[in-house]
Amino acid sequence: MTESKAMIVGAAGKALTDDEIAFFRDERPWGFIVFSRNIGGADQLTDLVASVRDCVGRPDMPVFIDQEGGRVQRLTPPLAPHYPPGAVLGRIYERDRDEGLRAAWLLARLHAFDLARYGINADCLPILDVPVAGAHDIIGDRAYGHQPEQVEAIGRAVMQGLLDGGLLPVIKHIPGHGRAGADSHVELPVVDASLDELKQDFAPFRGLNEAVMGMTAHVIYSALDADRPATTSRKVVEEIIRGEIGFDGLLMSDDLCMHAMSGSYAQRAADVFAAGCDMALHCNGELHEMIDLASRTPAVTGLIAERAERALKPLGRQDYADEGACRSEFEELTAVLA
Repeated sequence: MTESKAMIVGAAGKALTDDEIAFFRDERPWGFIVFSRNIGGADQLTDLVASVRDCVGRPDMPVFIDQEGGRVQRLTPPLAPHYPPGAVLGRIYERDRDEGLRAAWLLARLHAFDLARYGINADCLPILDVPVAGAHDIIGDRAYGHQPEQVEAIGRAVMQGLLDGGLLPVIKHIPGHGRAGADSHVELPVVDASLDELKQDFAPFRGLNEAVMGMTAHVIYSALDADRPATTSRKVVEEIIRGEIGFDGLLMSDDLCMHAMSGSYAQRAADVFAAGCDMALHCNGELHEMIDLASRTPAVTGLIAERAERALKPLGRQDYADEGACRSEFEELTAVLA
């Protein structure tokens, strides 16, 4: 069988076009990501996910989504309830630590119930960024708090909730997006904090460095590499993410369509893999861009293949939690903050 390519890509609409089918069959991306533009109804979404897996010939293909709660929630009613943002978990935690951790696990476990029924098996969560005063609001209330210890504790509960539901978690945005003064969707943020300050941001990622997957930050940290964002910096990937933080899971770039990045998509892919990332993520579904990206994307072999295999091992774990009971308990824990 032809090896997969080390990329995670999307599609333009709610069903694959003939050209997209040919692309998926020829290039065999390792993963697929779902956005709001891809979601119509329950049967449609289930069929789309199944059709992508059929194209690549891999029933265990990871299918990702950004399902956090709050303003970042791709699956919405009637396919999934509205959920609160991460900051609500932090407020519960600050009132009662045990209840906060329970609410965090429940939220993630409910995401797993919601996503698994459509064949989606990976969630780009938990967020381990620690926002600081004056930073851009792109993280904002998505964060679990403003103290590294709190973010780590809640992040661990969220990660466990996804795993207990058989879904793959992705810690983000490593090594930390909380100090960024700009939205990396729009421009490239530059963080001038000292290494000692940055080490506070690394702490939640170091605490969860056993995670199976992580997503980079499109942020320049001038104390580490003044020329390249973490996503394309070999120094940051090798010395900080793999070294200081100790993360040895599958490392994917953040979305290479974001305006923080520059150059052709072939060049973006080349830069990502030269830095030491394992996967290139491309989200907007533009086929000509994905074709360009694929031209410089390697096959999943060697160390990338080892990390990819490890990343898939938790798939399908089943804890036999009762969905109705989980929903009732979560609603009770969050009702006081409604």
